[in-house]
Amino acid sequence: MLESMSPTRPRRGPAPNAAMLFDRSKVRAKIKAAHADEAAGEARRPQVLAILREALDHGRQHARRALEAKGSGLVCAGQLAFIEDELIESIYHYVLTYVHPARGQETEPPCAIAAVGGYGRATLAPGSDIDLLFLLPEGASARTQNIIQSILYILWDLGQKVGHSTRTIEECLSEARGDFTVRTALLEARFLLGDAARFEAMRTRFEREIVHGTAAEFVAAKLAERDARIAKAGRSRYLVEPQVKDGKGGLRDLNTLFWIGKYVYEVREPAELVAAGLFSRAEYRLFVRCEEFLWRVRCHLHFLTGRAEERLTFDHQREIAAQLGYSTRGGLASVERFMKHYFLVAKEVGDLTAIVCAALEEKQAKPHAMLDRFGPFLPTPTAITAGDFAIESGRVTVAAEDAFDANPVNLVKLFWVADRNGLAIHPDATRLVTRSLKRIDAKLRADPEANRLFLDVLTSRNTPEIVLRLMNEAGVLGRFVPEFGKIVALMQFNMYHHYTVDEHLLRAVGNLADLEQQRFSGEHPLASEILLSISNRTALVVALFLHDVAKGRLEDHSTAGAKVARVVCPRLGLSDAETETVAWLIENHLVMSDTAQRRDLGDRQTVATFAQKVQTLERLKMLFILTVCDIRAVGPGVWNHWKAELLRTLYWETEMVLAGGHSTIDRRRRVAQAQLELRRGLPNWTDLDFVAYAERHPQAYWLKADLEQQILHAKLLNMTEVEMPAPVTHIVIDPSRGVTELTVIAPDHPKLLSVIAGACAASSANIVDAQVFTTTDGMALDTIVVSRAFDYDEDELRRASRIAYAVEKALAGDIELKEMVAARGGGQPGARQKTFRVHPEVTIDNTLSARLTVVEVSGLDRPGLLFDLTTALSGLDLNISSAHIATFGERAADVFYVTDLNGEKIASAGQQDSIRRSILKVFEPQKEELAPKAGKR
Repeated sequence: MLESMSPTRPRRGPAPNAAMLFDRSKVRAKIKAAHADEAAGEARRPQVLAILREALDHGRQHARRALEAKGSGLVCAGQLAFIEDELIESIYHYVLTYVHPARGQETEPPCAIAAVGGYGRATLAPGSDIDLLFLLPEGASARTQNIIQSILYILWDLGQKVGHSTRTIEECLSEARGDFTVRTALLEARFLLGDAARFEAMRTRFEREIVHGTAAEFVAAKLAERDARIAKAGRSRYLVEPQVKDGKGGLRDLNTLFWIGKYVYEVREPAELVAAGLFSRAEYRLFVRCEEFLWRVRCHLHFLTGRAEERLTFDHQREIAAQLGYSTRGGLASVERFMKHYFLVAKEVGDLTAIVCAALEEKQAKPHAMLDRFGPFLPTPTAITAGDFAIESGRVTVAAEDAFDANPVNLVKLFWVADRNGLAIHPDATRLVTRSLKRIDAKLRADPEANRLFLDVLTSRNTPEIVLRLMNEAGVLGRFVPEFGKIVALMQFNMYHHYTVDEHLLRAVGNLADLEQQRFSGEHPLASEILLSISNRTALVVALFLHDVAKGRLEDHSTAGAKVARVVCPRLGLSDAETETVAWLIENHLVMSDTAQRRDLGDRQTVATFAQKVQTLERLKMLFILTVCDIRAVGPGVWNHWKAELLRTLYWETEMVLAGGHSTIDRRRRVAQAQLELRRGLPNWTDLDFVAYAERHPQAYWLKADLEQQILHAKLLNMTEVEMPAPVTHIVIDPSRGVTELTVIAPDHPKLLSVIAGACAASSANIVDAQVFTTTDGMALDTIVVSRAFDYDEDELRRASRIAYAVEKALAGDIELKEMVAARGGGQPGARQKTFRVHPEVTIDNTLSARLTVVEVSGLDRPGLLFDLTTALSGLDLNISSAHIATFGERAADVFYVTDLNGEKIASAGQQDSIRRSILKVFEPQKEELAPKAGKR
């Protein structure tokens, strides 16, 4: 029987001192006193509202103080639900006594009032909606309708967010048949007050007519709903700004497990799932621990923000970490320790989900799972049925309970078998793994067979990412490779990385397998070609697996990671040469991306310096593949066609140097090929026109700009010749990356980039990237990438048009940029940026270029920063030859190639100090009155 809908009080009681939360008798007495003066009339209603509001605020403040005094999250949620119960009862009593009193023979309750949704579970977050069901008799009287209306009006006047439905029993059942949201709400309905008999009648019919015999369809609907919710919130449970309620591993996942268990096993409380056989006692205790932690975080988040905020953003993480008592320890900041705990809880919620899904399969309430998201890749396995492993319900499991005790190597072999056969692992086997983790000791870690099996999984061409993630979530990976265990659930407190460190590493390994299987739809033709020629794939995979393994230490993670590799690789069976290759790749895994994005690739010194670092073609190939896989694993939208083109250019230029000038495709051939492709893309041009146009671009342009850009530039430059004079602006919306590209064609001059940046800042446009080209006849082709501000393309296009108009006006000298930027908030970090601390640094180097001085700037990004930096450089009478703009989350990392007005390097120490002082001054906080809030970088 579904006893949960019986007329009971909250299953989590309010605490012994309930009157401290809401003293119902005192509230009634005050309301009665307010009505003693019969002449007061309508003036009494504001008095009643004030009485109710005071009681409500007092109760919520008491619950908040208890929570902030290291109280329980579940107790807080239960207290808030209790306060709401008492409030609604007081309003109900007030309305029936003073507003719509009974007349004549009216003695029956007008309706039944029930709590549904989260409120039905007797748990409320501070910002939660109050979901109510008013259960009416057939042909409800006008008085009943008026009573409901009065109750709702009072709740709304008190600032309550009320979701309500008014239905008869027949209407409830009819809606529940076709709407699983309604069915779930009724499943959790909790009687509050009014007509208890009517509520019981609804409950009995709901169970008999709706629930009975429909477990399979309910489970399918709830799991499909969960998939859609997670797809919207973010498919990974390891997103660094997780959704506490709706994200993967969040509270809604626990709710879904309970709804399914309640529906299928017909229980009232989560604890009853133990007797039903779904959870062991230890697993139920884990359920409660996860629920308690997530509720504590959610209640703190709502109180902190003053609203129903469910995303645990960077700017709230630090404050909640402090409230929960986390401290800095062992190289990890307090916020990083808090978030590591959060992600471990999210992982445990995932473990519970797997257990429930497997149990449902056994009850024929859910289809069987598969391992590979791309479909089966091997024939049906037949060889597993002998020995230590077997197949049960289409999953790999152990043949005997002592499989791991008898041979601990099986703790690794289980995952090897799953990978080789493309099968998921049975949760019963996973449960046994978690109980046997103590078997993973120094002896097993030194076992050659265990290491061989693990290396086979790691270097598999099937689905290594999925199998490694299963190993990680079962606890095997972190114990078998303790160095990896240190970064499990470790977040990087910055806006650049979207995932925890362990999730990032597993995705990087998965990217390599996807690249080999052509799963990127031809996005990386060069990478796919290079992969075929790499002589030591194993070293490359191991380097991907370990490249960030030393994050969270005081020492630089690249240097420390190389030391880790020299310990781990020999254990896995790699030779001395392979070990050194892995160590070198880890120590230099950021060099190629840094050089490609922050150096002038048209400067021969850039390529020469990089080639000297790499030294061999094999290293170049491996570093290129590692860099592609690494960047793609950072997060959605981080990889783009610009980065791809820059990396390809750096690869080809370096290959030519390392091959002694005899590249497989030399520079002239690549330029010629690029021009041929552009000629094909401009079929309406004459050959004479095209030859003249091609001569306007230096060689570096053809190597760095992709075909799509080249076609756009050709059309825009042609417009300036035959249709309209420069400047010309063009807008491209890129929804997949969440950015908008603005291309500007204008006569080049030293302050051009500064003017464009200022116009963007004055228009509240946040610049996240920039690419700058100049033709041989002095026309600039600048593409500025700004963060998207609107969800709908039409709105974003209108905004981008305003930015383009501002750029055109600024270039014409029609607007005063400094005042406009200041008015928009130039000089002040946005709300998100204030959360982070980035120490500004300025490096001036005359060795990186033969002709130019390189000024590297790193610091906290903020509104108008690029405008201020370029203005400062121009104010020092420096000519910016090229600029390389990059933003890594909250950190700006910009590089400027400059000369003095005579075209010479900045050699004077005094002049270099002046540059440093001027740029560092840009990062100094501005006075609030000079920089009101608004605007972006």
